[in-house]
Amino acid sequence: MDTEFARTFLAVSTSGSFVSAADLLHITQSTVSARIKALEEQLSCRLFVRNKAGASLTDAGRRFRKHAELLVRTAEQAQHDVGLPSGFRASVVVSARIGLWEGFLVRWLSRFRTGSPNISVKAEIGFEADIMQGLIDGRIDIGMMYTPQRRPNVEIEPLLEERLVMVASPTGGMDETTYVYVDWGQEFHRQHTGSLPDYVSPALSVNIGWLGLSYLLEHGGSGYFPLRIVRRLVEEGRLVRVPDTPEFRMPAWLVYPKMRDTGLIDPILEGIKRQAQQEDDGSRL
Repeated sequence: MDTEFARTFLAVSTSGSFVSAADLLHITQSTVSARIKALEEQLSCRLFVRNKAGASLTDAGRRFRKHAELLVRTAEQAQHDVGLPSGFRASVVVSARIGLWEGFLVRWLSRFRTGSPNISVKAEIGFEADIMQGLIDGRIDIGMMYTPQRRPNVEIEPLLEERLVMVASPTGGMDETTYVYVDWGQEFHRQHTGSLPDYVSPALSVNIGWLGLSYLLEHGGSGYFPLRIVRRLVEEGRLVRVPDTPEFRMPAWLVYPKMRDTGLIDPILEGIKRQAQQEDDGSRL
């Protein structure tokens, strides 16, 4: 089965329409239709019901989705394991929450590229479930996240501890109507609910710190963010620390497969840990 057919099927099922899938894949709508038709002929069943609202999966389509996902993951893993860009001796895939890429991992990546120019890096942003699955499938070599799940054949070790502090726009303050709740994971939610029970149902919630911070800077309000990310903004006067508010501690974790190319991966792990130690997250404002 052509993996492009499977990718096209997943694009339609995710976006809900042939038009949107064409935009995602940068192909024409007629190409999308032709691929889905060919796939349905191969499987001898109908995968989508088309209507004015777009396209929805049939029962057969829902059953096929898990196989399409596995097919695409297997193809990507094979390409990663076998294919190597010209001029490089090895390649690695590093995936982490966007909050960890901000500042910390971008600095590590710059140093790594300078020190190891012959290693190709694919840097990804992901959430915990997707990163863990990628590590298990072998598609991802190194993952970093806030709330990992224990899985067989996967190593988990502490990386750094975030200090989450309440900041606000200079004219804002801690106000329930302008508070932005950022979902930093289960541990943050537990601490936040216990310390600030009146803020468990905010008017605005976001699942990415960058989005919440961008909103605050543009429209005002308050929210919790890692100190290492907002320190400069506070020093510049673009944000202020909200007094008499609790701080939350949230560990970040380094996750990688037990079965790995230790000669390639372990020096990279050590470099990431050295960079984490250099992050001056404990300094006070």
